[in-house]
Amino acid sequence: MNKLENKTVLITGGSKGIGAQIAQTMAKEGAKVIINYNTDKANAEKIVSRIKEFGGKAIAIQADVTNKEAVKKLFTKSKEAFGPLTTLVNNAGIYKFESIESITENEFHNHFRTNVLSVFLTIQEALKHFDKNGGNIINISSIATVKATPMTSLYTATKNAVDGITNVLSQELGTKNIRINAILPGPTQTEGNQMNEEIKSFVIANTPLATIGKTTDVAQLAVFLASNESSFITGQKIGVSGGFA
Repeated sequence: MNKLENKTVLITGGSKGIGAQIAQTMAKEGAKVIINYNTDKANAEKIVSRIKEFGGKAIAIQADVTNKEAVKKLFTKSKEAFGPLTTLVNNAGIYKFESIESITENEFHNHFRTNVLSVFLTIQEALKHFDKNGGNIINISSIATVKATPMTSLYTATKNAVDGITNVLSQELGTKNIRINAILPGPTQTEGNQMNEEIKSFVIANTPLATIGKTTDVAQLAVFLASNESSFITGQKIGVSGGFA
């Protein structure tokens, strides 16, 4: 039996990068997957097609997860398609690395709206859709909350907020049998994070395992956290960084 048989998983920002890999890997383990996207419909539908090609179950649903009403509709459509939700993966996020002097007020609000408000809104709605058996929340944070890196102050601030939400809600929701954990990816090669040779050299030199992270590294941990194998794990922040910390 697959690890995620009978699980229904909603992944925000699932049309590309780490989110897309999590969607495909979870579907291979038997989960019914809802791929949320905001603007990239074509890529979201491409991921759904890939999943269906190997016999998996998936749909793509558009929603701006920084908008409360849009989030409500997202969860309603998800339930109509695949029944009660068992796992929420908060993957939607943005980043822009720049000096403190360069950060604008608009960038500040956009980062916190996308990286933090979306987490609040989706968790609030998920609590209405988990059944009596409880539920599972996986927040995608960043190793930046552990390793201080220049030019990342705004991004790191938002991800520290995500870690804080994870800590507090593990205490607040545990009695309802709702688990919540955070994954902290290190530098990972994705469509949106194409590192030049200088950055690659820096990362490898500062990573004990001397390699760049892959999206599959993060996805495999997400599968474990979504499975019954991790039923006694909550409130944890787990790095997937090859030791880049």
